Amino acid sequence: MYKTPYNVAENPSEVLEFMKQNPFITLIGYDGSFPVATQIPVETITIGNSIKIIGHVMTKTDHCRTFNRNPNVLILYTAAHAYISASVYENPQSASTWNYKSVQAKGTIKMLDEDATYQIIKDITDKYEKRETSPAAFHKMDEDYIRKNLKAISGFEITVSAVEHVFKMSQGQSQQNRKAIISDLQSKGDVMSNLVAKEIDES
Repeated sequence: MYKTPYNVAENPSEVLEFMKQNPFITLIGYDGSFPVATQIPVETITIGNSIKIIGHVMTKTDHCRTFNRNPNVLILYTAAHAYISASVYENPQSASTWNYKSVQAKGTIKMLDEDATYQIIKDITDKYEKRETSPAAFHKMDEDYIRKNLKAISGFEITVSAVEHVFKMSQGQSQQNRKAIISDLQSKGDVMSNLVAKEIDES
């Protein structure tokens, strides 16, 4: 990753929190000829000093076959991003840029058995569905239906070995430029720009 000292979080817990708050990741493997990738929701957890990433993929896919052959994977976490125009700088004869936050984690993936996959599906469903009120709550689903569909799914656990990040939110700009960037982003009115403006203001 390309990064400068301005764009690195001082506290490692901030990076871990970003990973937990942005669970829809891109999971990348290598089949020997080309990278293969899939976008999936995961749970990022800590066990002692280790970071684990838990999720599931469809079994009969190029990426699942690749993960079984080569366990080395790259995981990308991303969030809101936006174009930053130099037109609002004190000196507009400068390079425009793009603000974003991104984490890249490397690790080894282990495919899990049916019972472990069942638990993963239950846990993620319970996280996003209200157990008592949702008609789609896990415990309200037909057990035969669950077991039938599990045959097409493979749970996995990734043990993370390295984490890198870039949190680029105009930290190297003057206070005046930062205020101008925030104002310009807020004036655009779209969700991404507003989220990045909020991130700049809080960074």
